[in-house]
Amino acid sequence: MELSKDTVRKIRGLILFAVAVVVAAVNYQVVLLICTYLLKILTPFLVGGAIGFVLNVPMRFLEKHISPKMKHKKAVRPLCLVLTIFLVIGLIAIVMVLVVPELFRTVMSLEKSVPLFFSKLQMKLERVFVDYPEVEYYISSVQVDWGTLMQELLTFLGHGAGTVLFNTVSAAVSIANGVTSFGIGLVFAIYILLQKESLSRQVKKLCHAFLPDEMSFQVVKVAALTEHIFSNFLTGQCLEAVILGSMFFVTLSILRMPYVLLIGVLIAFTALIPIFGAFIGCAVGAFLILLVSPVQALIFIAVFLVLQQVEGNLIYPYVVGGSVGLPSIWVLVAVTLGGSLMGLVGMLIFIPLTSVFYALLRENVNARLERKKAAQEAEKGQEL
Repeated sequence: MELSKDTVRKIRGLILFAVAVVVAAVNYQVVLLICTYLLKILTPFLVGGAIGFVLNVPMRFLEKHISPKMKHKKAVRPLCLVLTIFLVIGLIAIVMVLVVPELFRTVMSLEKSVPLFFSKLQMKLERVFVDYPEVEYYISSVQVDWGTLMQELLTFLGHGAGTVLFNTVSAAVSIANGVTSFGIGLVFAIYILLQKESLSRQVKKLCHAFLPDEMSFQVVKVAALTEHIFSNFLTGQCLEAVILGSMFFVTLSILRMPYVLLIGVLIAFTALIPIFGAFIGCAVGAFLILLVSPVQALIFIAVFLVLQQVEGNLIYPYVVGGSVGLPSIWVLVAVTLGGSLMGLVGMLIFIPLTSVFYALLRENVNARLERKKAAQEAEKGQEL
């Protein structure tokens, strides 16, 4: 049996692919090292892509409203980019102006309240020892080998000095590398935003040139769906964080709680972590209020639980879940799986990724059901 050239080419491609998979599986450690090295090289550009994607959301909004009002269309893109950058810098500056003085006052007040808190705690413990002498007897019966403990501490300090110095140098190098990567990424993001239509057109040409028509169409479709869902998720997540932070600020102000502004901003920022992030702000806020008044700390926790229920059941599923087209139960599943697999980054990206998968699966299921329904109707028509 003679094989056509197209069939021979496909068989050759399958053989080469199988050989490549086997070689990669045998030398998986080398493959992992190469992937790690490539990821390190591409990190600034990945950071730039992420920055560009985030900045593109407000920039696209500005372009939509400014473009119809300007005669010089070529100046719209640079103007909107500059306005977006200044808008982001302005928001960060406003938050810093509001938070930094409050944070400074908080630190100064903690300098006075912490010793007072521990003094009260000491008095309460002494009262417990007087009322319950068996507690004091139990503590005094615990034997501690102070000589061995001090020897181990001195050994740790002797060996740990070099480790601390090495860690300090490593941290300084990491910070310098991070700042450099961020700077390169920011410049790369600006280039992306200035030429996003051209880049999009070039990527589509590459897909059409190297992929079959059907696969190329599907890749472009999935990419557009992913961009749309990620943009909506980013907008919804920021809106939800602002709503939650405002709710806490207003409620705590009405209840005359301490550190109202600091806790409100803290909860707004931690709420950017889906579902579980606000609990981090709750823990910090409860600790700060505890140093002032344990009763107010309990009231704050109760208020947090109430507002968290309102946010989790009413606001989040409709603001964020609705923006990505994902039912609330799958939002929880996506956050849990993302946190387990990739930590904080996984929590942030798994919701839109799950939404993309959910939309594609729903479309595929509906198409299959339609085909089955059409086939069944055709069979019934033939029987008649």
